[in-house]
Amino acid sequence: MFPRPIQTMSPAFQRSYKIALPIMLVLWLLPLLGVALTSLRPSGDLAAGNYFGIPSRIAFENYADVFRNSPIAQYLLNSFRITIPTVIGAVGLSCLTGYALAVYKFRLSLVVFFMFVAGNFVPFQILMVPVRDLTVNMGLYNTVTGLALFHIAFQTGFCTLFMRNFIKALPRELIEAARVEGVNEWQIFWHIVLPLVRPAIAALSVLVFTFIWNDYFWAMVLTTGAETQPITAGLNSLNGQWVAAWHLVSAGSILAAMPPVLMFFLMQRHFIAGLTLGAVK
Repeated sequence: MFPRPIQTMSPAFQRSYKIALPIMLVLWLLPLLGVALTSLRPSGDLAAGNYFGIPSRIAFENYADVFRNSPIAQYLLNSFRITIPTVIGAVGLSCLTGYALAVYKFRLSLVVFFMFVAGNFVPFQILMVPVRDLTVNMGLYNTVTGLALFHIAFQTGFCTLFMRNFIKALPRELIEAARVEGVNEWQIFWHIVLPLVRPAIAALSVLVFTFIWNDYFWAMVLTTGAETQPITAGLNSLNGQWVAAWHLVSAGSILAAMPPVLMFFLMQRHFIAGLTLGAVK
């Protein structure tokens, strides 16, 4: 059963919906608004207990203090060094594996596909110790390369599921016609399949970028220092040993949230097109 469109509901229900929607939106955004307000609150307000009131003044210098008093620039750079290779690696591999599983018919193809999918159902917490031991034995512990390689391996299963379903929805006659014309398989993949699934690639890139950029668990497990930790793990260092500098933590959190937000808005048109690709046949 799918929910009925709001336009088909009674006038009383539509009025209630229009009243409730802004209220729920404000409640949903309230924590983010609180963080944004705290990031502009001077430290004296927090010391005086003014956590939720009107700030005594707008302290834009909090954002400058974050860069002056902490290695947040290094944390941001580490996040880009981890996230961008992961997006390229996971999406690139999933395009290849998705094409192979969607186009070629071979024995145990369904089993191979289920093996890619099965990894998404394993609780990642139980992998903490073996993955850490593996990176230590391979000399990749506390390195940007090790964290990026792990994310590529872990995200490829979901990305393969995503791309395989999109490629399988393409008309097979296009591929057969290209083969009749003598086009080799690599050219079919590069010149025919990839341009047709470009919206799906854009949508998947946005999703993976957001997943990896916001990762905190594996950043804490596989990295330990400012030279390798991403911004999500580095925010913890903004607190002092005895005093919690929440105004700096809030400013750092806003800075950490900006790249995925900008990524979404820049790719919004492709993202929506990718999610709706194949919805109408």
